[in-house]
Amino acid sequence: MISILIPTYNYNVFPLVEKLYNEISHGVISYEILVCDDASPRPSPENENIEKFENVNYLISENNLGRTGVRLLLAKKALYDNLLFLDADVMPKNDTFIGSYVKEIKNDVVFGGITYEQQPPSADKMLRWKYGRKRETVSVVERVKQPYLSINSGCFMIKRELFLRVSEKLQLKKYGLDNYFKELLRKENSTVHHIENPAVHLGLESNEKFLQKALEAIDTTVYLEKENRLADDVRPIQKNYLRLKRMWLTGLFSSFISVFKKRMERNFISESPNLFWFDLYRLRYYIQLKNKKSA
Repeated sequence: MISILIPTYNYNVFPLVEKLYNEISHGVISYEILVCDDASPRPSPENENIEKFENVNYLISENNLGRTGVRLLLAKKALYDNLLFLDADVMPKNDTFIGSYVKEIKNDVVFGGITYEQQPPSADKMLRWKYGRKRETVSVVERVKQPYLSINSGCFMIKRELFLRVSEKLQLKKYGLDNYFKELLRKENSTVHHIENPAVHLGLESNEKFLQKALEAIDTTVYLEKENRLADDVRPIQKNYLRLKRMWLTGLFSSFISVFKKRMERNFISESPNLFWFDLYRLRYYIQLKNKKSA
């Protein structure tokens, strides 16, 4: 009935698999848990122990396929029509996590939400934690207002046929394809159902790494725009750019933010990162890319 698919890269996935197995093995539904290591240079030795659990298989890719590539591989190997994708660094918050998803299998896509631990991390991971808690931890009431845009790909269930159809268009080795994935789901007129069934995101990147990935995601957005794969008004950052452009203020805004660039960067690696500044910093970068690529 359900295939639980977990890509992993340099991460110990054993605690996650154990928790999932402890819930699902006591039920009566047909299931499998497939884990694929994406050619990790430092794979966790603990991962090999997950195959002691019934209906759990551990695959190792010889080549690094990237996030979208390894997900496609797992989907093709899955036995069942309902695919529950989980990032390796999440953990179900509730003991009825899988059961809550199974109740909703009539829908094309189901998302239960992402949350973060209440205890703040060390200062070097504060930006990612604060961003997650303020921007990604969203109530069901708010998520249903933008059913596609509010999906977080770290934890969602989707019909196998739909995922395979959409994923064939996603095979780009770029970071930040989530918005394109959501747009493809919208174009498919997929039914997206939001429930209260969160997974806790445990794996936090360093402040520097998260900032780098945030800019890479903007690179990808501009690339997809140029390729006519993504509309220019999907993400909030795109909409803000269009507002400035209509008022002929993109150049003035970019110049003004440039004055504070170094100060902002110091703030992002501090114990109290300012998310409003983070938004302005990324918008400036987006404007620069648009001007550079004449997008």
